[in-house]
Amino acid sequence: MSELPVVNQPPHRCGALLDHVTRRIRLRSESVLAPLGLRPRHLVALTVLRDLGGCSQQDLAKTLEMDSTNVVGLLNDLESANLIERRRSPEDRRRHIVELTDVGAKQLVKAEFALAGVEDEVLGALDNGQRETLYNLLYQAAGHAEAAACVESVHIDDC
Repeated sequence: MSELPVVNQPPHRCGALLDHVTRRIRLRSESVLAPLGLRPRHLVALTVLRDLGGCSQQDLAKTLEMDSTNVVGLLNDLESANLIERRRSPEDRRRHIVELTDVGAKQLVKAEFALAGVEDEVLGALDNGQRETLYNLLYQAAGHAEAAACVESVHIDDC
């Protein structure tokens, strides 16, 4: 039997490792969010609403990159738990403005505290400086990926 030729090792690829770490964080996140009555998609919406100070349903759908029908279902979940409030826009009665309630803001703080524990568990091998470096690199990569997708888009002005 002949041996396979020796080939130069390719540079390290991060995709599989990122996927593995992401899966570990997601599984642990789901388990700590469930007792709070939240799912990861709920948390993302609550965070966006907190950071924006509220917005229209249409703007939220665009920010979350979700179909507006799916956003309505998501908001129904959050509204039934009294985490958000929808009200008619005073400027345009056809639009709804979505805002975080006080209950929602408190629940978001609890969720973020629980998720900090998940990050400590999953990223425990990294010191604070390494975590900051990882965050900055991922932030940079995410921004580059978004910019690349925007250039490929037909609607470049939307970026």
